Amino acid sequence: MGLKTSFCVCKKKMKTKNTKNFETDITLHLTRMSGDIEHIKERVDIAVIHLEKMNGRLRTAENSLSAHRAVGITMVTVLTIAISLVGVLR
Repeated sequence: MGLKTSFCVCKKKMKTKNTKNFETDITLHLTRMSGDIEHIKERVDIAVIHLEKMNGRLRTAENSLSAHRAVGITMVTVLTIAISLVGVLR
């Protein structure tokens, strides 16, 4: 029985030492992950700002394109009516 008891005490000491090492390793790993997460967040924030600028440019281009289409359709309509009137009047 004495041998079994001393084995259990050694095993408990090993668990305590391993637990401390494990806690240290986990803390180091979480610290590294925290740094990585902060870096990723910064990069995502930069990408979001860039996308907002691109959306603004795209919106401006779409508005300009819509204006050009409206002018083009109006011109085609007016020219079609004018040519039709010239053909009817002759």
